[in-house]
Amino acid sequence: MSFPSEKDPKTATKELVKYYTALVTTYSSSLDTILDKLCTFSKYVPRQDMTKFLARFEVFKKVLNVHGSVIGCGVYKGQGLLSYAKFSSILEPINHQRRIIGFDTFKGFPSMSNGDKYSTHSYSKEGGLSSKGIKKELLQCIELYDMDRALSQIPKVELVEGDVKKTIPKFLKEHPQTLVSLLVLDMDIYEPTLIALKHFLPRMPKGAIIMFDEANSQAFTGETVAMLEKLNLNKYKLERFTYEPNISYLVL
Repeated sequence: MSFPSEKDPKTATKELVKYYTALVTTYSSSLDTILDKLCTFSKYVPRQDMTKFLARFEVFKKVLNVHGSVIGCGVYKGQGLLSYAKFSSILEPINHQRRIIGFDTFKGFPSMSNGDKYSTHSYSKEGGLSSKGIKKELLQCIELYDMDRALSQIPKVELVEGDVKKTIPKFLKEHPQTLVSLLVLDMDIYEPTLIALKHFLPRMPKGAIIMFDEANSQAFTGETVAMLEKLNLNKYKLERFTYEPNISYLVL
């Protein structure tokens, strides 16, 4: 089997590989229909992914009373972006002002810089963590999402493809009204993280949240380098969850 792309093969234990192999076998041989598997996903989803889902939910709840859109920088396969979209449709079904906007190259990292030179992850290289071909599938998933929500005639989720050096300034020029309640930084590397902070931070009101996925991580050092360059951490409390090791967040 191919190893789950969000895990690093360099540091995977034999026990973890054995677990994923058994999981795939169990899922494939299940008597459940495809719809049953979707509806009973907790039977199969790995603990590590369930904890990330729960942490995202807790962060989203904290911005329910903060005006602005959710900006996801780093979409990858879309599990985070579509989670926020569904949280919004469940918890605030008539809030058509809350857009869910995802930025990604969908081709992996465009380039690496000095801020990334100490990263140790296997995919810390140009083209790493590519999700090429996934955009078409995500657009189909967004269509499905629109079939099952209130005010579906008003667009809610948008994908912006390309290098954020170009796409973020262009997007904000075309959408000058954009405010941000939740900025999700999951691009892993230095330069795009710095660009996102530079452009979106001035549009975040008091109470808005910046969420990080690789803060303090040796696997991808660039995110933290950009954070330290753009934010005075002494002014904020960088919070985390006891059950999820990667996600952290600060409230402005």
